[in-house]
Amino acid sequence: MRLTPGPARDIDLDRVDLFDLDLYTSGDPHPIWDVMRAKAPLHHQVLPDGREFWSVTRYDDVCRVLGDHREFTSERGTVPTHLGTDDVAAGVLLTSTDPPRHTEVRRPIGTQLTARAVKSWEDSIRRSIVRFLEPALDGDTFDLAERALLLPAIVTGPLLGIPEKDWEELVQLTAMVTAPADLHFQQGSEAATLAISHHELVAYVTEWVKRRRAAGGEDDSLLGHLMTVRPGGAPLTDEEIALDGYSILLGANVTTPHTVSGTVHALIERPEQFEKAQADPSLIPNLVEEGLRWTSAACNFMRYAVNDVQIGGGTIPARGAVVAWIGSANRDESRFPDPHVFDITRDNAKRQVAFGFGPHFCIGAPLARLTLRVFFEELLQRFRSIELDGEPQHLRSYFIAGMTHLPIVAEKRHTP
Repeated sequence: MRLTPGPARDIDLDRVDLFDLDLYTSGDPHPIWDVMRAKAPLHHQVLPDGREFWSVTRYDDVCRVLGDHREFTSERGTVPTHLGTDDVAAGVLLTSTDPPRHTEVRRPIGTQLTARAVKSWEDSIRRSIVRFLEPALDGDTFDLAERALLLPAIVTGPLLGIPEKDWEELVQLTAMVTAPADLHFQQGSEAATLAISHHELVAYVTEWVKRRRAAGGEDDSLLGHLMTVRPGGAPLTDEEIALDGYSILLGANVTTPHTVSGTVHALIERPEQFEKAQADPSLIPNLVEEGLRWTSAACNFMRYAVNDVQIGGGTIPARGAVVAWIGSANRDESRFPDPHVFDITRDNAKRQVAFGFGPHFCIGAPLARLTLRVFFEELLQRFRSIELDGEPQHLRSYFIAGMTHLPIVAEKRHTP
């Protein structure tokens, strides 16, 4: 989607279709979200096939929906691509499980991903990112968005225990899950794309577990750690390991590439911000937070109301689906003054909710922050300037905000 709103215009909220893929591929939902926050903080839409959902767009309401599992459950599905079909893995798949079970599984995995724990991986991550950027140093066109899809695998593949020969295939499969309507990833219909990718990812983790069990010995990888988790004192079943491994692979691969390309695009459009970060590297952590806020790569998450819920000046009925629009919350003017201005010195950028909020806050956030910080440290150190060398192409998805192509040309920085 386009990340900077165009001129203000009249918007008829009764005619708005928030599942219109063209809105995110060639359009811009931000003017619509602006009007929704002001005039309809709880918005109801019925799709042509009869499915319906409610939307919340204000920062506080988004946090409430994502933060209170007693009011809004994850156990019927959490992504709008599955609207209308209850998640068959509810209560097993980590992302579709509420506390306390969710917490029991998540906590031991989270101990491997704290800021302190991932700090020990910084040198390895830096080497990977330096290798990733090397092809751009020759001054030829470098398609950052296309190449960045592989960046999380390059960084986290060794940490997850995934061999390099499998990275490209797994990146393709995770993209199919989150953008089944994009022609870059589609295989047949959207439904077929989702079914194929889900089956192949679960099958991959299942086979991975079988091989590791047969090999025996210690395994300190993140996927291997799943085999030692004992929620409630009992080990995870192979099905639970496969589904939670599937969830970890999605989380590792999906959003970071789009945060990278979207933030670089913002810097290209605002060379004064690029120069400011280059002149003062201490601003890079804040650049990362502003990039996360600005791109909001995970555009939304879905929950279901447990009972009738009063929110946003209206009522979501029991069992009603509610979509919490992260991309809107991160542009809420009540939380972020001048929200449509990209400002790497913004003093409250870290309040962004790009990683979600509440029990399902992204477990890999410390690793993602570290990866993004190192990426921009290396980028700003190596390149004097970056320019577009073609038109960006936006991902065809209302769930993930990102790009499939961002052709750039970078001028190498000559340092004494």
